[in-house]
Amino acid sequence: MIGKLEGKIAIVTGGTSGIGLATAKLFASEGATVYITGRRQAELDAAVAQIGNATGVQVDSSKVEQLNAFYERVKAEQGRIDVLFANAGGGSMLPLGEITEAHYYDTFDRNVKGTLFTVQQALPLLAKNASVILTGSTAASTGTPAFSVYAASKAAIRSFARNWILDLKDRNVRVNTLSPGATRTPGLVDLAGPDAAQQQGLLDYLASQIPLGRVGEPEEIAKAALFLASGDSSFVNGSELFADGGQAQV
Repeated sequence: MIGKLEGKIAIVTGGTSGIGLATAKLFASEGATVYITGRRQAELDAAVAQIGNATGVQVDSSKVEQLNAFYERVKAEQGRIDVLFANAGGGSMLPLGEITEAHYYDTFDRNVKGTLFTVQQALPLLAKNASVILTGSTAASTGTPAFSVYAASKAAIRSFARNWILDLKDRNVRVNTLSPGATRTPGLVDLAGPDAAQQQGLLDYLASQIPLGRVGEPEEIAKAALFLASGDSSFVNGSELFADGGQAQV
C-alpha cells in the first residue's frame, strides 16, 4: 500500500522524544523523508536510529541563525518542504508571585519565538499544498495552577494559526494547531521531578481529570498529526484539533 505521505519531505522540530519522536516515526512509516531537529546531538542520534528513514540536525529553534542554516541544508538536499510540524517547545511551572524574567523568556523563546521563526524562515521552501502543524496545548484553553506563562505561550500559538492562514491564502498552504491533552511524555512527567512515585502520582491525577479516564500516548497524538499532514485534511485550515480525551471539552 502507498503511504499517506509517500514522496513527501517532512520536518519535525523537537523530534527526539515524546510526541515529536512518535510523529517522526509515523511520518517515516507512511513514506515521508523525515528531518528531525533537537538541541542535543546524542538524543538526535538515538532518535534517528529508532526512526530509520530520517536525518537529525542539531537546531535550537529559538535561534534564527540555526534555523536558517538548517533550511539551507534542506534546500540543498531536497529543494522543498511538504510538511512542517513546528513541535519544539516546552515549559515549567511557577505560580504568579514567583515568576522570573528568566522563566518568562525561556518559555516564550522556546514556544512563541521558536514557532514563529520555524515557520517564517521555512516559507521559501514550502511547497504548494504544504501542511504546517503547530503544537498547541489544552493549557491554552483551561486554567492550571502555576502554569500561566506556558498557557499564555500556547494561546499565542493558536492565534498564529488563525492569522497566518490569511497571510498564506494565496499560497495554498494550510496551517493548523494540534492541541494535545495530558500525554505520557518525558516533558510531562519531568514536571513532577525525578521521583518515579511522584511522576506516577501526577499521571494518575491528570487521568482523573480526563473523561476517557487515562492520559494519552504519544502515538495517539502522532495519528492526529498524520491526519493534519496528509491529504485527508485537505479542507482543514486554521483549525485547532484537540487530541485530549475530552480534557478541555468539559
